[in-house]
Amino acid sequence: MKPKKGRPPVDTEAVNLRLPRDMLSAVDAMRREQSSLPTRPEAIRIALKDWLIANGYLPAESGE
Repeated sequence: MKPKKGRPPVDTEAVNLRLPRDMLSAVDAMRREQSSLPTRPEAIRIALKDWLIANGYLPAESGE
């Protein structure tokens, strides 16, 4: 049987987001500092997750 094409099923929801150019430049600067050079969406997810944890909206994950 041939594997299905496309994204595997995950518990996520797409969000369309426009950013001012200065914020996008800051995201790109943050990306360049990462050894793995994450994509823009991944860098935004990382920054948002860090902020949510730091402000108590998400629990800190063990091992971090």
